[in-house]
Amino acid sequence: MPKPNITSVDDYIASQPTESQAILERVRKIIHQAVPGAEEVISYKMPTYKLHGTPVIHFAAWKQHYSLYAATKPVIAAFKDELAAYEIYKGTIRFPLSQPVPVKLIGRIAKFRAQEIAAREKATASKKR
Repeated sequence: MPKPNITSVDDYIASQPTESQAILERVRKIIHQAVPGAEEVISYKMPTYKLHGTPVIHFAAWKQHYSLYAATKPVIAAFKDELAAYEIYKGTIRFPLSQPVPVKLIGRIAKFRAQEIAAREKATASKKR
């Protein structure tokens, strides 16, 4: 069966198994609260949150876990102890679907990433002057 054409985060979540949808909605809400000005789009076929056109964080659902695509070196260093319980691989943090959603951790990671983007933009603007 062909995959549906995903054009919004609502479409993406609706296309996932029922048991994953509530978790994904919760992750979505956490990111919205942590980065209220972020634009919500689909990029690389997954929900993505952007500030000033720059991706801050993505998430995606899989069979046994959902992933955040936000594991920059500074994120991994800043949250090293809290992330020790999760699998991290090439910019991806995997959270098992069978465990409670780590609300505070995801929120803090999203805020941290937004601050990374803001600092990068500020540094770029300073260089242009």
